Amino acid sequence: MRRIHVIGIGAGDPDFVTAQAVSALNDTQVFFAMDKGPRRGAADELVAVRKLICDRFIRVESGEPGYRFVELVDPPRAAAGDTPGYRQVVADWHAERARIWAAAIETELDDGATGSFLAWGDPSLYDSTLRILEKVAEYLDIQYDVIPGITAIQVLTARHRIPLNDVGEPVLITTGRQLREHGLTGSAVVMLDAECTFTRCPPQTRIWWGAYLGTPDELLYAGTVGEIGDEIVAARAEARARHGWIMDTYLLRSAD
Repeated sequence: MRRIHVIGIGAGDPDFVTAQAVSALNDTQVFFAMDKGPRRGAADELVAVRKLICDRFIRVESGEPGYRFVELVDPPRAAAGDTPGYRQVVADWHAERARIWAAAIETELDDGATGSFLAWGDPSLYDSTLRILEKVAEYLDIQYDVIPGITAIQVLTARHRIPLNDVGEPVLITTGRQLREHGLTGSAVVMLDAECTFTRCPPQTRIWWGAYLGTPDELLYAGTVGEIGDEIVAARAEARARHGWIMDTYLLRSAD
């Protein structure tokens, strides 16, 4: 039977890789890499970070690495935006990814060998890897386990030196699309927001924003939406134009 590790590699800094992840890296013969960056440059850069992590943590005893990378071509996803058909579009995309993954695992990974997918941040948080592997298991006889990683949320709060929640209060983890639909109550961490939805919040709303967290290109802003909202929008646009991609997340806290 083929074995698969799903390894959370943290939010960008190789120092975020855990000891458990290092053990799993050293147990792997084939790394499968597929990124959904909006441009090819994004995919190249994110794959390069994965390779850097392997170079740093995998022991090489014979002079040659005992592992290799297999890069998979990500299928295109139909545009859905905030339409009612959004979930079906994502489901169709995941199904196509699962077919590609299953074919690659069957072709590139010998029976009894171990492969890995290196998930940015933590595999359980707004990452499709586990859902897709569930579908892969419908095609192939595989076993897989999950190694947790440090999330962008943890790095965001650490960099800003703040607690995630107010005393005794809950925190919502959501997306820009959901924030646009339902608004803000209390505290919310917002991910996957390409439209700077925080600008729709009242100006007194507190925001802690970060991009490229854990990398040398890290950006941080904190204040109220009224004070720094426009500045964040401009900085985000400039950074995305320069890099060709951006990963950002932010914490909002209502003034009420």
